[in-house]
Amino acid sequence: MDEFIVYILFSEKYGKTYVGFTSNLIERFKSHNSLSQKGFTKNFRPWKVLHVEFFDNKNDALIREKYLKTGKGREFIKGLIFA
Repeated sequence: MDEFIVYILFSEKYGKTYVGFTSNLIERFKSHNSLSQKGFTKNFRPWKVLHVEFFDNKNDALIREKYLKTGKGREFIKGLIFA
């Protein structure tokens, strides 16, 4: 059975957040912090994992990822950072 993970990364150095989704958090985290040669996350390294949520199916994970990218989702993320 596959497991799907929605994650929030935080760059303390730049005050940036990134929301993503994967089925392999370790490899994805490595990609964001060192392997990737392009994309948004390359410009704001280093990243730390701020929050993770686990899902049994891809659809639920994608719904949560989309929510976290809305205004209300961003408020939730700010609450995690400034808690």
